[in-house]
Amino acid sequence: MWWIFALLSALFAALTAIFAKIGIKGVDTDLATAIRTVVILILAWGIAFFRGGTSTMNTLSKQNIIFLCLSGIATGLSWIFYFKALQLGEVSQVAPVDKMSVAFAILLAVIFLGEPLTWKTAIGALMIIGGSLVLIL
Repeated sequence: MWWIFALLSALFAALTAIFAKIGIKGVDTDLATAIRTVVILILAWGIAFFRGGTSTMNTLSKQNIIFLCLSGIATGLSWIFYFKALQLGEVSQVAPVDKMSVAFAILLAVIFLGEPLTWKTAIGALMIIGGSLVLIL
């Protein structure tokens, strides 16, 4: 079942690139990121309230809060750089190179989370890196 959500995530990420490329035409990318963030903020809180996710807020630990905030900072920086890249490049180049985040995530998960690195995962990551290098060079 996880793969259905992963595919939906990929689909909406693809739509994000297309909609963003159209939306940032002639717009400062930092402003575009700020607008996008407000929309996501409203959507995310609306879903959390509607589905009852806010009822567990009192169970958040200091570690939960710190790392969720760090994740938010990383997300914000990712969006800022992504929008700038989209403004300067083609979606067909920027979006696949952005997916090098998958290879980076695999490497960081092995280093910091102790996740195992299987041959299948390593080969997949290397293929992503190789494909990204083809697009960059």
